[in-house]
Amino acid sequence: MNVLGGAVRFGPDLLSLDDLDESQILALLDFAGRLKAGRQVASLQGKVLGLVFLKASTRTRVSFSVAMYQLGGQVIDLSPNTTQVGRGEPVRDTARVLSRYVDGLAIRTFAQAELEEYARYADIPVINALTDYEHPCQVLADLLTIEEHLGTFAALKLAYIGDGNNVAHSLLLGCVKVGLSVAIAAPDGYTPERAVVERARAIAARTGATVEILADPAQAVRGAHVLYTDVWTSMGQEEEARRRRALFAPYQIDDRLLRLAHPKAIVLHCLPAHRGEEITEQVIEGPHARIWDQAENRLHAQKAVLAALL
Repeated sequence: MNVLGGAVRFGPDLLSLDDLDESQILALLDFAGRLKAGRQVASLQGKVLGLVFLKASTRTRVSFSVAMYQLGGQVIDLSPNTTQVGRGEPVRDTARVLSRYVDGLAIRTFAQAELEEYARYADIPVINALTDYEHPCQVLADLLTIEEHLGTFAALKLAYIGDGNNVAHSLLLGCVKVGLSVAIAAPDGYTPERAVVERARAIAARTGATVEILADPAQAVRGAHVLYTDVWTSMGQEEEARRRRALFAPYQIDDRLLRLAHPKAIVLHCLPAHRGEEITEQVIEGPHARIWDQAENRLHAQKAVLAALL
């Protein structure tokens, strides 16, 4: 699809950050910044976005909804509790029917394969609003925040501390595409999937970024310009919470770890945060945190995605 006179072209779906190349990511970030500053206008008048959310959501649901409303479009909630999705209607049938009613789908579910099945059978754009494998819209907002506060991606390093989960996967792919180096510190057995790491390293070889997968959080954050963390127990892993808390205890972003980073480092967290677990109260409320700007930027990044796709 075409935005800004041809500056942004991608599609038909956004299932992974690997669906975008470096120029498309940078163009989307520029477009989002212009929308945020009021220097660009986009309209989705008459368009309807369907939300198919099989997981709980605050920021993703609200930011997609407000983005559509502010662009002149509408949103319809297709919760499994109120549709036949919750009673086992096949994904292929649901996708075909919804394609006749709405102009796009934002889907938040567990398996990436289910999201891909929606995209295979839908005749409308499908957007990944989070799966267990990736969270691309979150990382577009993260990159927008980093660019706003640090001015560049070149020669910078992001250190991600904690579980090598969906956010870590999208950070690996998105950061290296814009030349931002990534160091991930995670316990053995909880590092990002090998295929994602290998893909990120292949991209990094072209963009000049680096990828490190480490066990020691102190080594990962040393000299880093961005410190990033996420909850230790994601949705669907609640039964593992006690074991994970013990295993991940050394992977907390606290003042000691922050002192090892670049003096002007910023701290990000995709939220919700468990204060006292993956991040301390002092850090999340401290002068290095840019977490609330990051949360706001979900709205602006998703406006750019919606305008480009719909």
